[in-house]
Amino acid sequence: MKILIIGSGGREHVLTWKIKQSSLVKKIYCAPGNGGMAQIAECVDLKDTDIPGLLKFAKEKKIDLTVVGPEAPLVLGIVDVFEKEGLKIFGPAKAAAQLEGSKVFAKEFMHKYGIPTAPFRIFSDSKSAKDFLTRSRFPLVVKADGLAAGKGVVICKTLEEANCAVDQIMQERIFKEAGDKIIIEDCLLGEEVSILAMSDGENYVVLESAQDHKRIFDDDLGPNTGGMGAYSPAPIATLQVIDEVEKRVIEPVIAGMREEGTPFKGILYAGIMMTAMGPMVLEFNTRFGDPETQAIIPRLKNDLVELMHGSCEGQLNDVELIWDKRPCVCVVMSSGGYPGKYETGKEITGLEQFDHDSRGFVFHAGTKKEGEKILTSGGRVLGVTSLGNDVEDAIKNAYEMVEKIHFDRCFFRRDIGAKALRKTNVVGRL
Repeated sequence: MKILIIGSGGREHVLTWKIKQSSLVKKIYCAPGNGGMAQIAECVDLKDTDIPGLLKFAKEKKIDLTVVGPEAPLVLGIVDVFEKEGLKIFGPAKAAAQLEGSKVFAKEFMHKYGIPTAPFRIFSDSKSAKDFLTRSRFPLVVKADGLAAGKGVVICKTLEEANCAVDQIMQERIFKEAGDKIIIEDCLLGEEVSILAMSDGENYVVLESAQDHKRIFDDDLGPNTGGMGAYSPAPIATLQVIDEVEKRVIEPVIAGMREEGTPFKGILYAGIMMTAMGPMVLEFNTRFGDPETQAIIPRLKNDLVELMHGSCEGQLNDVELIWDKRPCVCVVMSSGGYPGKYETGKEITGLEQFDHDSRGFVFHAGTKKEGEKILTSGGRVLGVTSLGNDVEDAIKNAYEMVEKIHFDRCFFRRDIGAKALRKTNVVGRL
């Protein structure tokens, strides 16, 4: 098979790495790819949102399966375009991708199908939103409706903070049209966990759990980022928790989307807050998470291409997932200044020593290859990932690798996985 992987981040690198292991695969193209993907596949200079260009390339190269990594092309309808031309593509259609593309759609869908989530109100103008805020109790959460690169959610502890968030989103338009509408919802208290499932529109399989670290600084301080690290499995996601999420969230979503006439195929990612009232949905994504994928996929023993083909063809009903029982930890190394302003073009050294390291892997995100050098080209640069005999061992291995990699002004959290160490529950779905 010839495979086209769309995207350029750490998620796409780990997918490329895993797909390359399949005996079904003959050739892999990545569009646009990054410095790490260029070492194991052929990168092509096409943006992930250039749907006409990607379609033309897929037809010319006779691509057998296209894998969409990021959310933007899914929300733009790339799956619909490819399928209309008879091309096999992994991911949800445009109507189903609204679960991520519109928080308003997702909230209304959850309300309709009785899926547990925080109480909410929807606003299309700042005045009515501020009027509501003056009568509200805090903390509250203000969310931009559309895609905002993981930065459209503001937790507000005071009226002043909430009014500022409303102004930034709706008046200053920091997220452009994504802020045409906003949601104001109760702030859920608890610990977050990510539960992903792969669906063929009717059947689904639940993947191993993971926990992301959104804040830039240790102890979950500072602004939100795209994710500074992850580990899998998440000890908080016991068998009982996963069963409850499956019955109250995953199953109703798949059934509800089918009932709406928009069957969901691909990856359904549920961001769950473990509250005193039980698991509640914070948000949905309609693709693999980043950096959760870097912690989950190295543990998957199944052929990923077979699973994706099953999703496309409605053949996931008899699938059983097989997992490496060892936990996995991913530490993100970022450019200094991220998620604010940062510089790129910094040479990365120390990568060559991990080419054949059986303990771990270095997945590239914001990198580019220039001659024999690998340079930084984004905010999140690398996902340094390691398996271990237990969580403590995986953390130790990952940070030993991090200390051997260098680029100017690199930054990383030093507490990835600390929450897992504090848990005493049975770990994950082993």
